[in-house]
Amino acid sequence: MRRVTIAKWVVVAAAAVGVLWLALRPREQKPVSLGDRAPGFSLPQLPSGKVSLSQFKGQVVLLNFWATWCPPCIMEAPSLEQFARQMKSQGVTVIGVSMDKDPQALSKFIQYYHLSYPIARDPSYAVAHRYGTYKLPETYIIGRDGRVAEKVISDTNWTDPRMIAFIKSLTGNTEASR
Repeated sequence: MRRVTIAKWVVVAAAAVGVLWLALRPREQKPVSLGDRAPGFSLPQLPSGKVSLSQFKGQVVLLNFWATWCPPCIMEAPSLEQFARQMKSQGVTVIGVSMDKDPQALSKFIQYYHLSYPIARDPSYAVAHRYGTYKLPETYIIGRDGRVAEKVISDTNWTDPRMIAFIKSLTGNTEASR
């Protein structure tokens, strides 16, 4: 009789462990899709401090994943900087998320290209993986509602009038759309 009781407890304990494992196991995250809420993050910013997506709540955000060793990223940098300066007054913020492991190389790049928008570091690719980024540069355009409005893979001319018109349409500012 005692062996039967012990066996029952072993089965119950094994079942409880199995249920607990299923409930707590890490799940693969699916890539962010259009219309999804943009995952929040807080990353170290160069030259100092932190940058968080929540700092820009209510703004249109261009979240650009890139690296200094990526030729298309280098080609894109001047137009992205020009776009960031032009659109800042419209309630649009560019956030660069660098995959660089070497902060000195990144600092030199920022100085050389006179990048004025916030640059965060994600050398472990933690935030990039959360978004589903697999190719650099990759940019997520996040609307004022915090949802992903568009995803752009590869380098882009951010000063293209069609791109600017699209971004202005997301600001909700009727004067900005004219």
